[in-house]
Amino acid sequence: MSKIGAAPMPKAFRRLAWSNLSAQFSEQVALAAAPLAAVLLLGATAADTGFLQAAQTLPFLLFSLPAGVLADRMSRRGLMVASEMLRAASLTAILLLLLSGHLGLTLLGLLGAVGAIGTVVYSVAAPAMIPTLVPRPRLGDANRVLELARSSAFVAGPTVGGAIVGWTGASSAYVLAAGLSVTAVVFLSGLPIEACPQSAKRNPFVELREGAAFVARHALLRPVLITAVFFNLSWFVIQGVFVAYAVRHLGLTAPQVGATFGVYGAGMLLGALATPWVAKRVAFGAMIAVGPATALAGALTMVATIFYPSGVLAGLGFFLFGVGPIIWVITTTTLRQAVTPGPMLGRVSAVLMTATSGSRPVGAAIGAVVADHYGTNACMVVAAVGFLIQFAVIVGSSVPRLQELPQAA
Repeated sequence: MSKIGAAPMPKAFRRLAWSNLSAQFSEQVALAAAPLAAVLLLGATAADTGFLQAAQTLPFLLFSLPAGVLADRMSRRGLMVASEMLRAASLTAILLLLLSGHLGLTLLGLLGAVGAIGTVVYSVAAPAMIPTLVPRPRLGDANRVLELARSSAFVAGPTVGGAIVGWTGASSAYVLAAGLSVTAVVFLSGLPIEACPQSAKRNPFVELREGAAFVARHALLRPVLITAVFFNLSWFVIQGVFVAYAVRHLGLTAPQVGATFGVYGAGMLLGALATPWVAKRVAFGAMIAVGPATALAGALTMVATIFYPSGVLAGLGFFLFGVGPIIWVITTTTLRQAVTPGPMLGRVSAVLMTATSGSRPVGAAIGAVVADHYGTNACMVVAAVGFLIQFAVIVGSSVPRLQELPQAA
């Protein structure tokens, strides 16, 4: 990685970074508000919140691949503006239903899913746009800046969302989330209008197959993909039931639940800030392995809360889930951008997102089923097994042996 601060980032990238901060903050406030509103206002059970989480993450499975094709065919700026406007509309609709007293669990899940479509498209297009805004030596720096923004949102968003729900009600949280989403649109609108790719019309399934084949055959991207799948499955087993687990088993209040998620964000923020320091001391491949190792440690900490119910211990687990995996996100995104041909970057990003983020609703559904039949304690154990698998996959591959960023394909 190049030295952080060696030169100012291009103005266009800085607008993208501010947009990303607003969008991430909006998403985190809304994600914190939804399960709290479901449990505290609508009487949702642990199984209900698990299925709510599944509904809100299902678009990652259904729409990532189409978003990747679109990101390689049309203006990524225009695509991101439209996607963020869709999210703002869904948040506004939830707000209006809350104020009118007509919001139910089904509508909350459906509108959350609509908003997540915007998140999916934004998340696919943004990494594909970065190589067009910054030079190759600054890719790691650019990814770190975006992840710092995301980490900051994870620190403040859940804490603010939980506090607002606990003190003034869920409607105020959705006012803030919708306003931040509109702010993200404003920043995106100031990006330069790039030329649309001049390529022949092709069968989208052929294009998707090319992206999937590239990932499946790549010796570095394939184990990264498998590791990320098991990480997301396991993480969302916990995420899907944690609010109910925290309120009923750990005895936490709504602001305390939000603060616990905030500790997760603090771990992410510290990990992103520490990335340049770590990069000077360990090889590139070893940096990638840090995330799965600390995630496994976090999972074992969460298992310990079964026997020692403690919000502090749960906070430590969430901190570990944040501090190492954020280094994973920065380094693996940089790896993907470095080894993937530019015209294929949208599809490759979409394939990875479909397999990884698309596993989130599956993980949340597993959490809901396990909680319904065996209780939320069992969810912590199931998640720990998944985190053990993801650690074994990455350390058994050639990725940790990378000494530096590899060359493009």
